[in-house]
Amino acid sequence: MTTEDDNRPARRRITLTGISSRAWEHPADRGALTALRELRGFDDVVKAFFGMWNERGFRLSFLAGAIRVDHRQYPRVYQRFAEAAATLDVAELPELYVSQSPVINGQAIGMDKPFIVITTAAVEKLDDEELRALLGHEIGHVRSGHAVYKTIMMILTRWAASLSWLPVGAIALRAIIAAMYEWWRKAELSADRAGLLAGQDPAASLRLLMKLAGGGDLSQIDTAAFLEQAAEYEGGGDLRDSIHKLGMTAWSSHPVPVARAAELRKWVDSGEYGRILGGDYPRRDSDGNASVTEDVKAAADSYRQSFNTSQDPLVGLLRKLGDGAADLAGSAARGARGWAGKGRRPDDEPPVPPAG
Repeated sequence: MTTEDDNRPARRRITLTGISSRAWEHPADRGALTALRELRGFDDVVKAFFGMWNERGFRLSFLAGAIRVDHRQYPRVYQRFAEAAATLDVAELPELYVSQSPVINGQAIGMDKPFIVITTAAVEKLDDEELRALLGHEIGHVRSGHAVYKTIMMILTRWAASLSWLPVGAIALRAIIAAMYEWWRKAELSADRAGLLAGQDPAASLRLLMKLAGGGDLSQIDTAAFLEQAAEYEGGGDLRDSIHKLGMTAWSSHPVPVARAAELRKWVDSGEYGRILGGDYPRRDSDGNASVTEDVKAAADSYRQSFNTSQDPLVGLLRKLGDGAADLAGSAARGARGWAGKGRRPDDEPPVPPAG
């Protein structure tokens, strides 16, 4: 059984000097971000979108109705925040607020001057290591610029609601929003990796996801059983379950906690986490050399690998259908090549009438 121990010895964390956000970004997330940043005039479009959503007013609402964290207010939270930022080599701390809510949560908001908000439930129910992972997660969102694009998604969602009476416009917007939700789910996986790098405690990152799923009390929760849930969610059931999962995730900005736990575990097991702690990671001073083509290719490879290795029944059926179609096409092609190479058989020739 998993238990919390408030007397754990302090962990020694490696400062990831000069680390680029590309180090923790999921390939599908990074490919989309790189492509967006390369679009000419995109920054102007973003600012035009953002002008419809008053960042200053939103910040003022938290300034008025939440607690701004510093060394005097929520000093424990501020210390964990400073530690997470220092590990990710972030010199300037964003503003941090604690907002009243019984649900463990956090968010990064803003474009010109992004700020972070976490809930009172996070403060009360997370231990120091888990809190550091959550704060590192939100710092990861800020460093990757996710808050900007999430705001665009919020605006488009509102537009879709207001244009629901117009079928063509609503359909087009819903397609765009669905694609942005898919990107945002990958952005959450990126931020989970940032949170792990900030805390450098895989067990704490897993506990955080367990608490997001089941509340703050882990005294009756078992880590192995939780990971078994993740495996069953990913590959269990039949086609009906696959359809239900599509409905659950298509319009959700966050992957479900068990899926996030499984993805984070895969990332650790891949060796990438260890390589970064060993100093093998991209630096910020090389961000200008990032290749759009390579990042987009990496995103495509990631989706291809996910499709090829998924245990989901629907994906398995699609693979079989694809393999069957490929086999059929291959057989037809081989038959055509054989016929063309050999020509018609002699006994297929029409009889030749006798001379005279």
